[in-house]
Amino acid sequence: MTREGAVNTVLAAGLMCAPVLALALGEPFYLTLATRIAILALAAVGLNVALGLGGLVSFGHAAFFGIGGYAAGILAVHAFNMEPILASIPGTKLMPAIWLVAALASMAVALPIGAISLRTSGVYFIMITLAFAQMVYYFAVSWPAYGGEDGLSFYVRNTFPGVDTLKPLPFLLICYGLLALALLFFHLLRHARFGAALETVRQNDLRLASVGIGPFPIRLTAFVISAAITGVAGALFADLNRFVSPAMLSWQMSGELIVLVVLGGVGRLFGPVAGALLYVMLEFVLGGVTERWQFFLGLILLGVVVFARGGLIGLFAGRLRHG
Repeated sequence: MTREGAVNTVLAAGLMCAPVLALALGEPFYLTLATRIAILALAAVGLNVALGLGGLVSFGHAAFFGIGGYAAGILAVHAFNMEPILASIPGTKLMPAIWLVAALASMAVALPIGAISLRTSGVYFIMITLAFAQMVYYFAVSWPAYGGEDGLSFYVRNTFPGVDTLKPLPFLLICYGLLALALLFFHLLRHARFGAALETVRQNDLRLASVGIGPFPIRLTAFVISAAITGVAGALFADLNRFVSPAMLSWQMSGELIVLVVLGGVGRLFGPVAGALLYVMLEFVLGGVTERWQFFLGLILLGVVVFARGGLIGLFAGRLRHG
């Protein structure tokens, strides 16, 4: 086993031990913390497809996170009120159906955003993705039918066949399952021909074009896949809080997702997990001491960028090996 494989195994074991420890201590709140870690890690896995494999520094992924959240909230509210959406589409409380809608809606929005923004690069790409995300944010703020800037509450968590999702542990295991599937997908994608093409286009456009493969479709496909995963995470986040608001669409949320990936390690399989774990623990521990806990997060992020380019995973596992 490689050093990175050992680090990944420790992180996976730590995640699985979290619910056992919470139940042993009689602290169900720790289950909620673990669930938040899993959901944020899932969202960061989505961004890691674009950023880690494709080198696409998207500052607009909060748009997809929030779209997934609103998909969950809107479908749940209409199912509760038994009122069809647009007079013809029924609502639903079934989680798999909601995840599918969240993924498809995120992909539908990501396709035109990617088609426009990917014709640029560098800071121009960052600013265009940010601009589109802010457009989606202000649309949600000005949408009174679903709460506007006050957000949208739904009082009963959505359902999963054969599982009592109102209990913290079963819902946590659902989130763990989706995170595991996303990590497996990321691993398979990286080692597939598409992943090789994506990493090549990140390093050198001309090299990929010289073998007859256009860089633009590769980047656009990765961007859309990335959006779908982040959208599903947004649906889970809305279910966790039983509330969705424009805050999920804000540029701060996009920044948080980038921080998670950079903290854990850009392009690392378990980088999003390590980043989400550190972020949530800092928020929990330091947030109870000072409202300015982000100052210490900034210091850690600065240290990672300057001294540990591979993030937390790279700090323990060394340089990333490609191929």
